[in-house]
Amino acid sequence: MFVAPALGADDGLSAASEVWQRAFRTLGAEVTTVAGDGRADLVLPGLAAGPAGTLDKDALAAALAGAGLVVVENPCSDRFDAGAGSFLLALLRGRRALLRHHDLPWQRPGSTDDSAPPDDASWRHVTVNERSRLELSAKGVRAETVYNMFDVEVRPGDRERTRAAVGAGEGPLLLQPTRAAASKNVAGGLLLASRLGASFWLLGPVEADYRGVLDRLQAASPVRFLTGKPAEVTLADAYAASDAVVLPSAWEGFGNAAIESALYRRAFAAGSYPVASELRRYGFSWFDPRDAAPLARFLASPDPLVLDRNEQVARLRFSSEQLPQRLMEILTGR
Repeated sequence: MFVAPALGADDGLSAASEVWQRAFRTLGAEVTTVAGDGRADLVLPGLAAGPAGTLDKDALAAALAGAGLVVVENPCSDRFDAGAGSFLLALLRGRRALLRHHDLPWQRPGSTDDSAPPDDASWRHVTVNERSRLELSAKGVRAETVYNMFDVEVRPGDRERTRAAVGAGEGPLLLQPTRAAASKNVAGGLLLASRLGASFWLLGPVEADYRGVLDRLQAASPVRFLTGKPAEVTLADAYAASDAVVLPSAWEGFGNAAIESALYRRAFAAGSYPVASELRRYGFSWFDPRDAAPLARFLASPDPLVLDRNEQVARLRFSSEQLPQRLMEILTGR
């Protein structure tokens, strides 16, 4: 049983959850999903943050009643309705559960919540980065780190059709495959596009409280500014249409674009978000979004050896084929 605030089609959390669901099915488990919105077997709008309505507590309790293991995606995130999240964790007391933390309350910009998350002897905690595991440990909560894993045999997308569909025009296209939110530093991505003389494509949805900021950035931008993803365009299409990828964020729990760009063989510019240094240690070769000149030189004369190396690291270290065994180790305590 997987429970999440949202399992939307364009959500990094959703993509990570789907990989985990397949891993559990590989282990012979029957998987059911419950979420506040998106693709789920049972949608309970009261699970999601925002004006989605009151949680149907009886329906949630009934859904979890027969589950041998409950996996909760991002249980401490503000994307869960606070009351719904508290009720869910109270419901799981004494029950076998795996709490998978993509980010933690105190890691959010401006947060004053420094309290340790709930814990229970029947639960296992998993973090998607080592930094979070160490921070939980300092608060007395034991966790295991399992980085996001990926299907490494990717299918190439349709470059020309996608560029035409989104109005990319001629010249280079810089892709930022994130939501539009304060922590994503859209201004930094735009600045790099301007310095490269590239169009800029912000792929994800806009958070409600960021709409005004995004409108002002778009109005002031000297570059072609594309937002959103047409329904017929896949993630593979978006990477195929782009010439380089930027993740200028101040904070990411993981940053799926770091691995996706390697698998789709695109140059990648990584911001200074803390977890980037963890991933970079595996041997990736990335560009600095604050310095456009090296990336401009690469785009003018690409070095396939850089792309080869990044792809090799992604395949070796972040393949979803490794996940079933890792989950068995966590659940059995080996």
